Amino acid sequence: MKKVLIAYYSRTGNTDIMAEYIAEGVRLSGNAVELRKIMAIKSERDLEGYDGYIFGCPTYHKHMTENFKTFLFMAQKAPLKGKAGGAFGSSTHSGEAPGIIFDTMEFVFSMRMSALGPLNLKESTLDSDQSMKACQDYGRALGAMLA
Repeated sequence: MKKVLIAYYSRTGNTDIMAEYIAEGVRLSGNAVELRKIMAIKSERDLEGYDGYIFGCPTYHKHMTENFKTFLFMAQKAPLKGKAGGAFGSSTHSGEAPGIIFDTMEFVFSMRMSALGPLNLKESTLDSDQSMKACQDYGRALGAMLA
């Protein structure tokens, strides 16, 4: 059984919802998962010991939040090269943050990223069965990368 870290920031609780459903998908793939808010991750050493990583942040003003940018600069120091990765987030209208995070993980951290690309959901749809399934499928797909 492989171990996946879902590290995320949620301001209003919407990204929390996504993280929980993605974690269900990882578990359904037969892997272990740990959910941690980025504020609980104090150094790059806190990122060690995982086989896969899924980072999440909502989009505010067409970008990720400042604290998530700081988290990514810290994560760059961790041994993530070649690890499986994915990125997700919610938005009210534009949704750029997951794509920026995904690209950072792929091109700066040199991670093997999910073929599904970044997962971005509109906040207005998060309570739908379709959104729940999309999140679970995303977690399952990352779990399949670890087989």
